[in-house]
Amino acid sequence: MATYKEIRGSHITSVASDPPAPINGQMWYNSTSRTVKAFTSNPAGTWSSGTALNTARGYAGGVGIKTAALVFGGGPPPAPSAIANTEKWNGTTWTETGNLNTARAFVAGGGTYTSAIASGGDQLTGVTEAWNGSAWSNLTSAPNGKPSQGAAGADNEELMIFGGTPPDTSNEYYNGSGWTEINDLNNSVKTGGSAGTYAAALSFAGITGPNTTTANCEQWNGTCWANVNAVNTARRYPNNYSCGTSTSALLIGGDVPPATGKTESWNGTCWSETGDMTLARTGSSTGCADNSSGIVSGDGPIVTTVEEFQAPTTNTVTFTAS
Repeated sequence: MATYKEIRGSHITSVASDPPAPINGQMWYNSTSRTVKAFTSNPAGTWSSGTALNTARGYAGGVGIKTAALVFGGGPPPAPSAIANTEKWNGTTWTETGNLNTARAFVAGGGTYTSAIASGGDQLTGVTEAWNGSAWSNLTSAPNGKPSQGAAGADNEELMIFGGTPPDTSNEYYNGSGWTEINDLNNSVKTGGSAGTYAAALSFAGITGPNTTTANCEQWNGTCWANVNAVNTARRYPNNYSCGTSTSALLIGGDVPPATGKTESWNGTCWSETGDMTLARTGSSTGCADNSSGIVSGDGPIVTTVEEFQAPTTNTVTFTAS
């Protein structure tokens, strides 16, 4: 008569090679390497406290990545309370550096911490400035610049700005010497999030009308905008600008209302919920290369608080005899 073990097998399966898609907590015996292994997974991204800013602010511009970011301008809005202070992050400390020439909150920005553009803001103008790594210089103003626009750009010679106050579909591109009107968004929006460059960008969430938040998401292919899968939680004032790429981005915080710490990850096709921030924030500035990591600073209630994000991780563990 067959035994239970012969019928059902052992709890730890013997395999010739590691399984291609193990689940969290799964264990197996690799008969080729003669080792017992297990798979662990952190199913949600995690946030941890970071070094505080020198100057408290909210609704500021922000560009860069987790280890090299730039924060500029911010509130409390509007002018004359808005500030021009700029800070640079090297992965360890924040350093005060050259100020914007025009103090403003709700400023749109794109680029890196050594080469960026800031445009628009709460003065209802298209004032535009270029950052060369140490100082800001004035450029040609955007004809339709306004507060709370989305922005996408690679460096200080490129910026695309779209939407803005009041909810708008306008879209303009700066090519290093002047501005050109290009194809509009499909949906009017202001105070939304954005990511990417002129060649490939993303616009997500925001306000579509009086106190009406949206979950809409649009993707830019260098020529036109197309509606794509919406975010899971509609909100306004999420991470302000350029947090990733058009195929790998983060949506951080915002005002549902109330303020939220909810974070979502974009993989080029859909948005998925990931770990929440410790502090619920609206209008924070961010630096993200993609959806794997990032840094967020400042907040609608004006603070210096900073948090850093790490995407979900997986790991295969090998057990050895002691």
